[in-house]
Amino acid sequence: MKTLILVRHGKSSWEYEVSDKDRPLKQRGINDAHLVGRHYSSQAEDIDAAFSSPACRALHTSMIVLRELKYDLSDFRVTEDLYDFSGSGVAEFVRELDDRWQKVIIFGHNYAFTNIANQWGDQAIDNVPTAGLVELVFNSDRWADIQNGSTKQVLFPKQLR
Repeated sequence: MKTLILVRHGKSSWEYEVSDKDRPLKQRGINDAHLVGRHYSSQAEDIDAAFSSPACRALHTSMIVLRELKYDLSDFRVTEDLYDFSGSGVAEFVRELDDRWQKVIIFGHNYAFTNIANQWGDQAIDNVPTAGLVELVFNSDRWADIQNGSTKQVLFPKQLR
């Protein structure tokens, strides 16, 4: 059994003249990341590995959520593969994960995460909002074989406020 947790980065700011990768979180994005992380923390044990896009907004979100989860950062990695907006790069990255990991959390972007959630889950999701979390479960022993999983949980900040 494999579990994939998708967390979209928190609300980011457009007020600075920086590259897309350097856009920071707004205060709302910081607050929402804490909210989702705190809410999910009671279920977060057994996460085997965590990965983030190198974009500032995704990386900052990952640090907030992982701290809330009390996750040991020794198995945390930043990967360019998650700086993807279509979902094809994310799907390829996930299918190449180490099979010794059963539960993996990744931090990244839309529309990639909405596409992945709809492609691999069994619940239609119009849009994974900023700081939204979607947990997918697969009846598979190998990441390379995952498909047609079930949507175990959807946590959106708006539901938790």
